[in-house]
Amino acid sequence: MCGGFTCSKNSLIALNCLYIVVGFLLISAGVYGRAASIVTNLPIVSGILACGIILLLISVLGLVGTVKHNQVMLFFYMIILFLLFLVQFSIACSCLAVNSTQQKQLAEQGWSRVSDSIKEEVQETFTCCGFNSTTAEDHPACDKITPICCPDTTKENCHCSPCLEKLEQTINKAFKMCGELGLIFSFTEVLAVFLTWRYRNQHNPDDLPARAVFPQRNYQY
Repeated sequence: MCGGFTCSKNSLIALNCLYIVVGFLLISAGVYGRAASIVTNLPIVSGILACGIILLLISVLGLVGTVKHNQVMLFFYMIILFLLFLVQFSIACSCLAVNSTQQKQLAEQGWSRVSDSIKEEVQETFTCCGFNSTTAEDHPACDKITPICCPDTTKENCHCSPCLEKLEQTINKAFKMCGELGLIFSFTEVLAVFLTWRYRNQHNPDDLPARAVFPQRNYQY
């Protein structure tokens, strides 16, 4: 009978196995968002990364609690998962709501705070110079990059393009990826909370009552 103890148990096990996969996906999306921009001050993307790590850990707790039918573990799993849903849903909506202007502002704040070694790494990786202006003073020298950007030394006005132009697309993709993944799978967490609440209140048929184990005893007091 679907909806019984066994069905609820198997559904929770399947959901938690799914959450392990989702946790790795969210972690991958968060890592991609940080690595793609390399500018490390993208707090919303970092929030999705943190949600993925927490979801991965809490799914292990849910699996153990479900298999053992442990009331305490299931209670904490249910509470933490609901709080995670609220956080993940809010962050996912924020990722999808951030426009291009706000993304540029976040990236620019990150650029201004990172060290020159990271800026130099960005410039070499994306073959660019500076963040939004090649004449700004907030970036290392572009001596290594300029010959790549301008192989023809006869051109006097040749210069490398700013890094923002090349980072903008990857940053936007990272925000959308994190937002869509977080939003889609956050609703399944509500279903898991409901199933956990129902599963906790169901009787385990393997736990036989005392009369069935010791029928010879007199339980009338």
